[in-house]
Amino acid sequence: MPQISQILETYASQFFWLLIVFGLIYFTVGRVMLPKVEATMDARNRKIADDLAAAEHARSEANNLGDSGAANLTAARNEAQAKSSAAKAKAAKDADARLAKADAEVSIKVAAAEAALSKATAKALAGIEAVAADAAADIVAKVSGAKVTPAQAATAVKAVMLHG
Repeated sequence: MPQISQILETYASQFFWLLIVFGLIYFTVGRVMLPKVEATMDARNRKIADDLAAAEHARSEANNLGDSGAANLTAARNEAQAKSSAAKAKAAKDADARLAKADAEVSIKVAAAEAALSKATAKALAGIEAVAADAAADIVAKVSGAKVTPAQAATAVKAVMLHG
């Protein structure tokens, strides 16, 4: 077939130049451009790895700070509770002291009032005895007509008041 034999003659030089161009492209890309791309990718991968390592380091430091912050917060809370308890105890002690002082003052006033009341009661009873003795002497004089001395009337009233 004559068409097939013409193909080799017509296209043989084109195949030769095509192989030379592809060879040049292959060596240009493989020897010149590919190392530059690989170097850029390696640099980018190193940068990403360094950034990840720095982020991990920062995260671990943040966790450590968080732990120490929590420990500091707990210590401060415990210290505040201790101070609060101490203040409450002191306030309770002061209140007890003031209450004891007030109780002592009230007890003194109650004792003075009871003494005054006893004195007033004794005075009133003495007055009542005197009035009762006078009344008894007057009643005996009016009812029986007998004359009773104030000393006898007072003795009789005291006897009745003690026994009856």
